[in-house]
Amino acid sequence: MANVTRYTPFEDLFNEMTRGFFVKPLTMQGGQELTLKIDVKEDDKAYTVHADIPGVKKEDIQVDLDGNVVSVRVEAKRDKEEKKGEKVIYSERSYGLVSRSFTLPHEVDSQGARAEYKDGVLNLTLPKKADSGGKRISVF
Repeated sequence: MANVTRYTPFEDLFNEMTRGFFVKPLTMQGGQELTLKIDVKEDDKAYTVHADIPGVKKEDIQVDLDGNVVSVRVEAKRDKEEKKGEKVIYSERSYGLVSRSFTLPHEVDSQGARAEYKDGVLNLTLPKKADSGGKRISVF
């Protein structure tokens, strides 16, 4: 026995035009968005955070601590260097602002916290502490 399939041209056209539209955010073709990928590890005395932040200057990284909440904010800036008669045809580099905040199980000793940025990776050492107090730390 043959299978009978109903043909609906408008539904097929709508499905073809909107395929993937509702699945992911709209971006420019070939463009990438600025992301902040973080790993958090814990031992008895401290938390260690590794964040992949390639292509930015350490001056553009801001780390805020408030009790057990850690916030990392990064601003990637576009260089304004253009030569006369030259125009950009295609660019895959991302520019803009991205931030991540996360809560740790224990409060952090903001006085003993350290941040280091090297080879595109931000390394935070956050000692555990019982009392609270917010502080911004410098990135070295």
